Amino acid sequence: MIAPDFDTQDCIRRVCAGDLEAARLLVEQLSPLVRRWVRHHLPRRELEEDLMQDVFLKLLQKLGSYQPRQGIPFEHWVSRLTVRTCLDALRAERARPEWRVADLPPGEADWLDYLLNRQEQPPPCDSEAQSMVTRLLSQLSPPDRLVLTLLDLEERSTQEIATLTGWTRPMVKMRAMRARRKLRALAEALNLNP
Repeated sequence: MIAPDFDTQDCIRRVCAGDLEAARLLVEQLSPLVRRWVRHHLPRRELEEDLMQDVFLKLLQKLGSYQPRQGIPFEHWVSRLTVRTCLDALRAERARPEWRVADLPPGEADWLDYLLNRQEQPPPCDSEAQSMVTRLLSQLSPPDRLVLTLLDLEERSTQEIATLTGWTRPMVKMRAMRARRKLRALAEALNLNP
């Protein structure tokens, strides 16, 4: 969240007037938010810094077109820009390696069994669960990955997702249903290739 004493609108005006110090301050204030959003929408962490730079580059280029709206914080506009930048990056990611169960670390294999309802109790380690989910999500198309991340991991409403992506609510619901089916099929396929 942007610091409460930070005057966002004044800073935006100064950035649009060419004030480099104001641009630095704006980037500094937004960095924690943008980093969090990038991490939620990009499974390959080695690209995090590059993608954040892309977000800030687009932000500074498009800042002149930003129009404040009553009751809608500036962070909403930044969030939408970040999500779209991440979606573009995910679309550009062409090569998706295939994995087999034998390639998985033991904890992830246990989580795969649990996800496919072969075990009654969840395995103990949450980091392995997160790693398994990230691995499976990376196999989905960028829009499918985005909708599941926003809906299930970030627990956003279908209306929020529709606003962020420009999709309709029924489209969000349909895409989520289809993406969940694909995710289950990927988990089952992974389990069939020991």
